[in-house]
Amino acid sequence: MPDRTPPPATTAKYIFVTGGVTSSLGKGIIAASLAKLLQARGFRVTIQKFDPYINIDPGTLNPYEHGECYVTDDGAETDLDLGHYERFLNVPTSQANNVTTGRIYDHVIRQEREGAYLGKTVQVVPHITDEIKRRMLMLGEKGEFDIVITEIGGCIGDIESLPFVEAVRQLRWELPPNDSIVIHLTLLPYLAAAGELKTKPTQHSVRDLREAGLQPDILVCRSEHPIPMEMRKKIALFCNVKINSVIEALDADSIYSVPLLMLKEHLDERVIKKMKLTGGSAHPDLEIWKDFLGRLKNPTEEITIALVGKYVELPDAYKSINEAFVHAGAQNECKVTVRSIQSDHVTAENIGQLLHGVDGVLVAPGFGERGFEGKVAAIKYVRENRIPFFGICLGMQCAVVEFARNVLNLEGASSTEMDLASPFPVIAMMEEQKNITQKGGTMRLGAYDCELRRGSKAAKAYGRNHISERHRHRYEFNNQFLQQFEEAGMVPSGVNPDTGLVEVIEIPNHPWFVAGQFHPELKSTVQNPHPLFVRFVKAAIQHHKNEL
Repeated sequence: MPDRTPPPATTAKYIFVTGGVTSSLGKGIIAASLAKLLQARGFRVTIQKFDPYINIDPGTLNPYEHGECYVTDDGAETDLDLGHYERFLNVPTSQANNVTTGRIYDHVIRQEREGAYLGKTVQVVPHITDEIKRRMLMLGEKGEFDIVITEIGGCIGDIESLPFVEAVRQLRWELPPNDSIVIHLTLLPYLAAAGELKTKPTQHSVRDLREAGLQPDILVCRSEHPIPMEMRKKIALFCNVKINSVIEALDADSIYSVPLLMLKEHLDERVIKKMKLTGGSAHPDLEIWKDFLGRLKNPTEEITIALVGKYVELPDAYKSINEAFVHAGAQNECKVTVRSIQSDHVTAENIGQLLHGVDGVLVAPGFGERGFEGKVAAIKYVRENRIPFFGICLGMQCAVVEFARNVLNLEGASSTEMDLASPFPVIAMMEEQKNITQKGGTMRLGAYDCELRRGSKAAKAYGRNHISERHRHRYEFNNQFLQQFEEAGMVPSGVNPDTGLVEVIEIPNHPWFVAGQFHPELKSTVQNPHPLFVRFVKAAIQHHKNEL
């Protein structure tokens, strides 16, 4: 028998999370919940997502295909699960936290073209799997983390996932004993006619995993009903796991309840014992988390916010915005009900009816001209009727266009994204973007600084004048029109100190009319709700009281 491969130089321990039976079981939430419990015990934890699709990243995917595209501080366009990781852990992620099949193959092919493989035949094993392993270990080799949790996208049995599963199999052989475990998430379907949960899909899923060379250490079983002890024993017997490693994951009233459910099931204890982790506290400190849940579940106020966007049929398309409202609502002890409005359907004639009874309006980001005029019509209505307004990215650009048309009387004012021949291009493409033809990763991406005007609504919300926020766009406020806007009452209250580009606009004499070129929702977490969302919700609460 050949000698075992020497273990890679790494100080971290690795947890691999796989899924079976069906997609959308919540691997990301389980991974984030486990990470939260381990973090609350004092361990330094990060999470990464390996996605099996061939796109380089989600940047060019339609939101209907994959939900929102999450952007990190370093400008990576990533999977929306990274948003869950940040919201739970309150720790920024980076380019290294999300890897796709496309990125792996792109790197290997580039290496081959440069002669890195010395003329050898390039194959899935070992070249593709070696590159996957390199990236799986990358975060752990920095010395910044005690534990790296790796979520493998897709389902066991999918052709696309096989190289990732094979890479995990190899790593489990190469890493020292107790330095890695596999957690497998499955579904126990409930058959109403039979009146019972069924374990066979889980057995088959584990069988497929074992055929690929992986034996799960812990099974997390999603279920609509409590799992009887006899059924846990059966699952343990047929899947080769200890009975106390069969973890029940019941449907929760909120994703933020899942860490406490996993704590009750002792998931973190099982991980600590199996990996022989030392140095953490005996019990997780979850006081801040429990306080947040208490506020979330016991609101004293209730408001309705209209979210005007073009992808509202798929809730995941605006995942971070919806979660930011959860955080800001809890901070204000307020239940925020989000009413989605398809901007395609909005007209000047029906907007009053569509917005009847709402306490605030958020106009969402997006690309392309579909639904643009509907967003402009909605902003005109809220500006004139003094309803609290919050615009994000394209939402800010729409606010600028609406103001130009209806206050500055610049007929035909628009964005050059929508109308290249506009006589008044109040929103225009950045000079450095004009010659770019590739779509992926070519926008203003990632964190940029912004100086806020003293005394502005934005500055009061943040409590400081210098901020940094994440961007994802190509078009900007056209500074040629800046003086006209300011003289008419729309203030550029946030400006990039290096470029002079306008980042925030607001109308001071409106109850709350603030819009940002950046994406504030991407930095809202349980521990640090985003201040602009907090103040927007507070303004909506005040509007609700005034309307009573």
